[in-house]
Amino acid sequence: MEGKLIIFSAPSGAGKTSIIKYLLDKILSTEFSISATSRKPRKNEKNGIDYHFISINSFKKKIENNDFIEYEEVYENVFYGTLNSEIDRIWQNGKTVLLDMDVKGGLKIKSIFKEKALSIFIKPPSIKSLDNRLAKRALDTQKSIQERLKKSEFELSYAEEFDIVLENNDLDKTKNEAFRIVNEFIEGKW
Repeated sequence: MEGKLIIFSAPSGAGKTSIIKYLLDKILSTEFSISATSRKPRKNEKNGIDYHFISINSFKKKIENNDFIEYEEVYENVFYGTLNSEIDRIWQNGKTVLLDMDVKGGLKIKSIFKEKALSIFIKPPSIKSLDNRLAKRALDTQKSIQERLKKSEFELSYAEEFDIVLENNDLDKTKNEAFRIVNEFIEGKW
């Protein structure tokens, strides 16, 4: 049974995670697709909730077996990917898949599923606002923030390739707009 997928991509700090959590709470017919990774869990991360944590050897074996819809080696021997079984599980439950992905992975999923997928890019008002948001979160070092900002410029260059670009000037308004768009897509009004 095939259903629909909704792909969210955004630079770090653009509000994507908050928007996805809001949609999962408000639209009961959606379910979050948990990505797989070969990296070790961070403090407070749980296997099967935050990620499917897989050893590097197991990850490579899954690649050989074509178990991933898409995957990427982000750093040497640090892979992230979307498992076919995760998408199938959600569709078997009769739900729409919500994906949180980097821009390349998101566009690859869109190219595979075409009209069954809706790709949404969450855009910050500016790089300066992103810098302020990342600093306020107090989760990263200044060096890490600079690396994220550099990556953000790269990600922003792909924004126009997405079906929808939502500029997040006001989180509540952006959540409501995302809710409207996602509902219309699920209901087949696209």
